Amino acid sequence: MRGREVQEFERTLKALFDRIDDELEDRWGDRYRLHPSRPRRGRSSNKEHDGLFNVGASFTAGYGSEHGKGYVVDVRMVTLQNVPDEVQREIDEYVARRIGELAPDFFGTRELRVVREKKVYKIIGDLSL
Repeated sequence: MRGREVQEFERTLKALFDRIDDELEDRWGDRYRLHPSRPRRGRSSNKEHDGLFNVGASFTAGYGSEHGKGYVVDVRMVTLQNVPDEVQREIDEYVARRIGELAPDFFGTRELRVVREKKVYKIIGDLSL
């Protein structure tokens, strides 16, 4: 069972990711065919379940990390086509940049930032409840 404050934080994070998902769909959504079992954009009640992209994050306690606890950002493209590494890198960098730019709109004065840690992007900062 997660606390109310954690649920509220993660709802806000989801709203931020939904906004970025729309931007990704507008910019890259027509470049790759959807997986045959995936509904087109806007066909489900949750952006995680339709369209080419699924943007999310998983909390990590940060053991062994130089940045400590945070949320590891995950950008999935739901296609059977090969997505070149440079395209995936461009998309990941776009998402990381937009999280940093949009975070104040969603989280107010809470200090959050996005850092690269090895091969992933991570949201760190004021995660206090």
